[in-house]
Amino acid sequence: MTSELSPIDKAKFVAAKQATDYVKSGMKVGLGTGSTAAWLVQCLGEMVREEGLKIKGVPTSSRTAKLAQDVGIDVITLDEARWLDVTIDGTDEYDADLNLIKGGGGAHLQEKIVATASDRMIVIADASKKVDTLGAFPLPVEIIPFGARTTQALVEETLVGMDVLGREVTLRKAGDTPFVTDEGNHILDLNLKRIGNPRQLSLMLNQIPGVVENGLFLDICDTVIVGHGDGRVTVRDIEDDGGAEIHFNVLDDTNIFADLQD
Repeated sequence: MTSELSPIDKAKFVAAKQATDYVKSGMKVGLGTGSTAAWLVQCLGEMVREEGLKIKGVPTSSRTAKLAQDVGIDVITLDEARWLDVTIDGTDEYDADLNLIKGGGGAHLQEKIVATASDRMIVIADASKKVDTLGAFPLPVEIIPFGARTTQALVEETLVGMDVLGREVTLRKAGDTPFVTDEGNHILDLNLKRIGNPRQLSLMLNQIPGVVENGLFLDICDTVIVGHGDGRVTVRDIEDDGGAEIHFNVLDDTNIFADLQD
């Protein structure tokens, strides 16, 4: 199966595989949304079926919930879990301080709620997600449908006073109609190019009536696991000397892909 994966998919897989080391039987685990998180769910499902791993999974989207159920993970709601041992999720960008932009998949509201209700948040990513300054990836902002155009105008007005390089705001579409989140909301994508002061921007956006939540995850992530196309993995923990890096080679076992179902 190794030869069947592109380098980017291999990087996502090895990051997800390394992240399973943080999951033990009896844990309540937040399950992220997106292509990298999907690899994690498949890996955990394999451990449930083949190794007897016993966990409760709290998905961050309806898509993740279905995948988790399909692979045999016991799925519960966050209200049932109350608090989680760990959340493992992907990211669209991360910087040197492990601050993130998330929401490319349209699930950042649930993802942020679940992540902040966890003892630890672990991000799994490929090396392309590392940036010097957040903002190259469009920042998602979830808004309620009522008065959406007015809310967008208020967001655009707010950006005038922010330390950003671009100010283009677009309503995310699914074909010819607005994209709808699991909560029935819409998403504005802010093409900012560079965010000079993420904390100020996050605070100001969330004060706008009609805005539900933005995709800046600040001081939430504890660990980033970065996969590489050759099978190497880099782990960076914010608590280890300000972010020490530990290197692994997940593909030492040439049969590591054999346990994933096609």
